[in-house]
Amino acid sequence: MPGMNVLAACFLIAAQTYSIPPAVLLGVYQVEGGTIGQAVGPNKNGTFDLGPMQINTSWIPLLADEWNVNYSTAKSWIRDDPCTNVGVAAWILRRNLNETGDLARSIANYHSRTPHLGSPYKSKVVRSMQRNGLLKTEE
Repeated sequence: MPGMNVLAACFLIAAQTYSIPPAVLLGVYQVEGGTIGQAVGPNKNGTFDLGPMQINTSWIPLLADEWNVNYSTAKSWIRDDPCTNVGVAAWILRRNLNETGDLARSIANYHSRTPHLGSPYKSKVVRSMQRNGLLKTEE
């Protein structure tokens, strides 16, 4: 794993590139808890979740096309390169935010567009952010 300073730089660059609050990216990272090179699954729909931000393999065809590489190359970049993984997570959050106009919904949709699955996920991210001092709790 790269040094924490390198990973921190990846988070800041991704957050700035896609205009996503760095605290949100860190909150998602804390909840996902993935590691570099990791593939978790299969999920119920046959997909896998890759790397630190647990990027679902359903994104790979679109990303491979965007990057003009084959599926296998895109998959290895997402799974094995932490900066690519975090960048893709920020890109997904930005796409969700552009679509919904709502940061809370974009966090929920990062996990699932099905409300009864996405909403509890969003709550987990918010609680993690609060626990780690990334989000102030109103008293």
